[in-house]
Amino acid sequence: MAIVKVINKSKNNLPQYETIGSAGMDVRADIAENMELAPMQRALVPTGLFVEIPQGYEMQVRPRSGLAIKKGITLVNSPGTIDSDYRGEIKVIVINLSTESQIVEPAERIAQLVVAKYEKVEWESSEALAESDRGAGGFGSTGKN
Repeated sequence: MAIVKVINKSKNNLPQYETIGSAGMDVRADIAENMELAPMQRALVPTGLFVEIPQGYEMQVRPRSGLAIKKGITLVNSPGTIDSDYRGEIKVIVINLSTESQIVEPAERIAQLVVAKYEKVEWESSEALAESDRGAGGFGSTGKN
């Protein structure tokens, strides 16, 4: 299990896993009053959280399905990546994709955080790639029969 240091400057509890099988932890809006989002409006929502992620890990910021289906609110850059050397406040870029104005409330769960291990790669220039069953097929090509 990775250890992530956190400073919580919000009034909210720290994000936590809601069930034993949860991959993500819900993060809450650290705002003093309701934030109205017009249709197609984007906003940066602060969380009051500052983290120190271990090297070799990233923190992904992902949409919440409940917020998407109930209010039409999702994230513009999904998933967002928080690198291990970032020390600023975690802020979430939300967008209202519904046809009506929507409200983000103080302490509302606005996204989920997933900590993931990654590996760095080195590029190896080549003139050819190994053949595969899929080949160059993309954008839905695997569903053709």
